[in-house]
Amino acid sequence: MEALNSRFETMRDEIDGLMQKLDLDGKQRRADQLQAESADPDFWSNPEAAQKTMQEIARLNAEIDRWNSLKGRIQDALELASLEDPDLVPELLSEANALAEVVEKMSLQVLLSGPYDSADAILAIHAGAGGTEAQDWAEMLERMFLRWAEANGYKTEIIERMAGEEAGIKSVMIGVRGEYAYGYLQSEQGVHRLVRISPYDAAARRHTSFAKIELWPDIQGDIDIEINEKDLRIDTYRSSGAGGQNVQKNETAIRILHIPTNTIVTCQNQRSLTQNRERAMQILKSRLFEMERKKREAELSALKGENVEAGWGNQIRSYVLQPYQQVKDLRTGFISTNPALVLSGELNDFMVAYLRAKVGSGTLIAAEESEIEP
Repeated sequence: MEALNSRFETMRDEIDGLMQKLDLDGKQRRADQLQAESADPDFWSNPEAAQKTMQEIARLNAEIDRWNSLKGRIQDALELASLEDPDLVPELLSEANALAEVVEKMSLQVLLSGPYDSADAILAIHAGAGGTEAQDWAEMLERMFLRWAEANGYKTEIIERMAGEEAGIKSVMIGVRGEYAYGYLQSEQGVHRLVRISPYDAAARRHTSFAKIELWPDIQGDIDIEINEKDLRIDTYRSSGAGGQNVQKNETAIRILHIPTNTIVTCQNQRSLTQNRERAMQILKSRLFEMERKKREAELSALKGENVEAGWGNQIRSYVLQPYQQVKDLRTGFISTNPALVLSGELNDFMVAYLRAKVGSGTLIAAEESEIEP
């Protein structure tokens, strides 16, 4: 019983420390302040602003309640353990194991404390040079991320998808909706490399393929970015489909080019041209916002005289299927010897290793350009 008491006390102290790091007291004051503002008779005179305020109140209260509930659960277990009743040992042991898992999961939220880490995400995959081989690799990555999302309770939508000439895909844009989608997927930005015996090579030679992953937060209406219509070139075209009755007769798909940044956004999954245009503009704003955020981070990094993105080079992770089996993240050094499991969506260990390294409990190392050896 003494060991159980000590275990629960350790968890309680850990939760207290995490709550302090998250400044839950400050968040409670912010929630109370917003709640008081919502009681103003003129609060709903600006419905859009009022809606954002109510959403922030709900988000803050949900986070605060989640942590307070966990702390209360640990306190209840401590009180039961203090009774020193031998009949309660099996129940308390089971509760200790369950709480340990919850505490570990909740501790990850401290690593996801960026302003948009809790937002939805838009993930884009682009096949690199190499024709069919690279396009097949891009489709393998698409399947990997869709399976990861499904396994972790995220909803996905295919915003735009361009099939390859013979196999695979040239590119795909996926919307990922759910709590901390952007925060977790940050670890996937960059170039992913595949080494394998090509199924498209009659001589069964080893090939190296590349695909690039882009990511930005899908914060839609929360972005205050002014875009000059004169800076846009907008084209419409027919949405691609499976053929037959699925072929669009009208030009409902849209392509928007932001001329100053040479940023191109396409959208074809909505039913009408108007809906596709609205979604494309949301995505464009998200991309421009992310570009500006990274620019500011780079400028701040230069002023500090340090390179916080030392490991975010052209090649972040290598997947080797032949002559040996290995997936290695070149920034954190994390390795899996089961590529099949990783390609089926088991990415959480890589994501956690990246987050821990990013906040300083590990070290992001520079990406290597040479071949990886076992």
